[in-house]
Amino acid sequence: MQELLQLFKLGGFVLPLLILLAVIALAIIGNRFWVLRKARIAPKDLAPRVTDLVESGKVQQAVKLLYENDTPLARLMLVALQQAGQSRDAIKETVEESGRQEVAHLDRFLNFLGSIAGVSPLLGLLGTVFGIMHAFAAIGMVGAGDPKALASGIAEALITTASGLIVAIPSLMFYRYFKGQVDGMVLAIEKEALKVVNTLSGGTGR
Repeated sequence: MQELLQLFKLGGFVLPLLILLAVIALAIIGNRFWVLRKARIAPKDLAPRVTDLVESGKVQQAVKLLYENDTPLARLMLVALQQAGQSRDAIKETVEESGRQEVAHLDRFLNFLGSIAGVSPLLGLLGTVFGIMHAFAAIGMVGAGDPKALASGIAEALITTASGLIVAIPSLMFYRYFKGQVDGMVLAIEKEALKVVNTLSGGTGR
């Protein structure tokens, strides 16, 4: 414990900022893992149930079922059903527009996570600069012959550099991962929504 406190002291004012960013990044990552579960985006049995109802001519029951399931897939399928009778291109455009709105919702906090990935190395570099400045200040005061006088400045430089990278690398990896997940999920639910319209129109489209 004392060693950790010592490292914390040696990290200067930059290290607490990096720790705060690390905590925020962990919170965002945990939140996105919870929100981007497939069961919350596209419940497994929803599309087949809606398709069966539409094929049976029970469109109103299908709409009621979609209203009861407040998920991105349900919202896109509802939009598609509400546009039934329009041309396929018009329906597709409307569904894609709604899909972009869902992307904005699912992307929530991800831009901030990306910002953390970009800012953390810069904060680490700032800490490195301050550490080197402190080391040179120590040289000016006691000369270069006393390594202990340089130790705190060099430690500050190394600790903040490493901390910045430790925060940035996982943040960037999870940012890319979640962006890919969001894009893939939205494309998948858009396809499911258009399948329902094809079923409603007899699979011919217009």
